[in-house]
Amino acid sequence: MLQPKKIRWRKHHKELQRIRGKSPRGASLNFGEFGLKAMEPGRITARQIEAARITINRHVRRQGRVWIRIFPDLPVSKKPAEVRMGKGKGSPEFWVAAVKAGRILYEMDGIDEELARGALERAASKLPIRTKIVVRGVGR
Repeated sequence: MLQPKKIRWRKHHKELQRIRGKSPRGASLNFGEFGLKAMEPGRITARQIEAARITINRHVRRQGRVWIRIFPDLPVSKKPAEVRMGKGKGSPEFWVAAVKAGRILYEMDGIDEELARGALERAASKLPIRTKIVVRGVGR
């Protein structure tokens, strides 16, 4: 599963994770011919990123090439169930990637369009945000 090797601070403030606006970078296809683009902001967990990646690889039977353009680098902490108030912040439980609208999540190359669309549609069903499939050279 994806997570940073080393981080500066163990716990992040929640208000720093409020996600608004459009993505200023990572909004265009840089590596592949086909991509999956986020249409709304949200948090995607490392497990969801991995589940979508596995789905893509299984659908294309490991042909072509896949790039993951997001990385979960924000720790999310939780307190155990039925614990009284106080006694500090909970320990980090999982990692998320803060994704803004317009960000490219996955890119693919080396396969035909029909197969790529099928794989990216299946991957989109594993993610908690609305997405769309983009193709290089189409739309501009």
